[in-house]
Order: sequence, then structure tokens, then C-alpha cells
Amino acid sequence: MVIEAQLSGCDPILCAHLLRKVDVQLIDLLQSLTSEEWDRQVTAPRWKVRDVAAHLLDTALRKLSLVRDSWFVENANVQSPEDVIALVNRLNDEGVAVYRRLSPGVLIDLMTIACDQSASFHESLDPFARATFNVSWAGEDVSLNWFDTARELTERWHHQEQIRLATGRPGIMTPELYHPVLDCFVRGMPYAYRHTDSPEGTNVLLEISGECGGNWAMTKRHDGWHFVRESPLQVACKVTLPQAIAWRVFTKGMDHASTRQQAQIEGDIALAAGILGLTAIVG
Repeated sequence: MVIEAQLSGCDPILCAHLLRKVDVQLIDLLQSLTSEEWDRQVTAPRWKVRDVAAHLLDTALRKLSLVRDSWFVENANVQSPEDVIALVNRLNDEGVAVYRRLSPGVLIDLMTIACDQSASFHESLDPFARATFNVSWAGEDVSLNWFDTARELTERWHHQEQIRLATGRPGIMTPELYHPVLDCFVRGMPYAYRHTDSPEGTNVLLEISGECGGNWAMTKRHDGWHFVRESPLQVACKVTLPQAIAWRVFTKGMDHASTRQQAQIEGDIALAAGILGLTAIVG
């Protein structure tokens, strides 16, 4: 299988300036919702629209407190990836329990303040300095600010998209805003393939179709899987996902059977499992 495509996955994702743009659309979206729409179910089984909004407010305020202000009020004894997941799930549940009680007007006012301060904070960071928190779903023990900021963009974008999907609003699938989200999600591929034992030189390609998508290729080396900058002459497996569902695949918003039905796989089907099972969120 011969592939010719411009590849992503190797360069830093410098997207701090996009947080403000995504959040402006979030505020406009929340202001447009009816009372009935605030109580609609989203793809996350335990959350309604008001819960997603509460989560977005909570995480913005929490990060400003922890990272910008270095305000730690509890000692988290995190020893394993499972501990990270348990801690994040607990903090998320606690935040949603509090902020879902707010009226839409109060929540939107607080969200406006939180979004502005969050965007300003991320814009102020040196993108190549060490981040306070590592991107655990990519298997990193140490991350740089650009990756943590890109992760923040994926959070702001995909939760807003959950609300848009639940309320029948148009998505914000523009190349400017959606491609960096996809590029960030896909950075978890090498970690997702860590247990995939293939001969050195085996190549895998992911194509996300649509104007916001792109192509990402990895090769197996002696020390694991790595993205490559140049198109490999041959790939053992190529997976194509439509951009409309890619974000849902990587955020546990679509079951495996539905994903498999809409994905196109060429070559070794077993090698597709790492892509189709990639989870680019914690919890």
C-alpha cells in the first residue's frame, strides 16, 4: 500500500490564541439555550447539558487556582495511572455537583470571567517550558506547556461540541479550530500502541477525512512507536475516520461497534485496534 500525504504529529501545537476563540463561541452557545435544552442528555451517559457547562466552568477555575495561583488545598497521593483517573473523576464529580446548581445566568456570567482569565493565562505561558501537569493519556511523565495548552483546547472544544450535538446546534468544525484538536488527540497514538508487538519498520497510517483532518503515520522502532515526518513507502495498516466522528471516537463518545462500522481499514485489521481504541481524555 503506497501512501503520499502531508503528515502531522511531529511539530508542537501552538494554539494558545485559539482558546479565546473557542470560548467566545461557548458563551454565545450557552446564551442561546432554552430551559429545556439545558436539561438535554449529552453523549456522556451521566451528564446533561447543564452538567457539561458546570464541568467547563469548574475545570477553568480549578486550573487557574492550581496552576496560575499555585493554590493546592489537598495532597493527592497519586502512585499509578489508575490513581490519576480516580482523582480526576472525583474532582470532576465534585465540581459538577456544585456548579450544576447555578442558574444559567449566573453560570454564564462566571464562565465569561473564567474563560477570559484562562485564555490570558495560557497566552502568557512559555510554550516550551515544563507544564505543571503532564499529559497522562499520551504516556508522558513530563509535558511542555504547548501540549498542556493543546489538551486544554481539546477539552474546551469537545465538551462544547457535546452540547452542540445534544441541542442540534451546528458544530464548530473549522480547520482553524478543529484540526489542532485532532492533532492533539492523535498525539496519544504511540502510547496507545505501546503493547502492540510488531517487527521494526512496521508502519501504521491514520487518515481523518475532511477539510479539518489530516494524515498521521507511525513506524515501529526498537524503542517503541514514533511519528514520522515523511510518508512511508509502505504501510501495514491504514485507518480512515470521517472528521464528523473522529472527536467522538477519541473521547469515548461512540461505542466500538459504531466506530468499526464507520471506519475504513486497509491492511492488517489487528493493527487498527490502537487507533480505534485511542482515548485522549482522563477518566
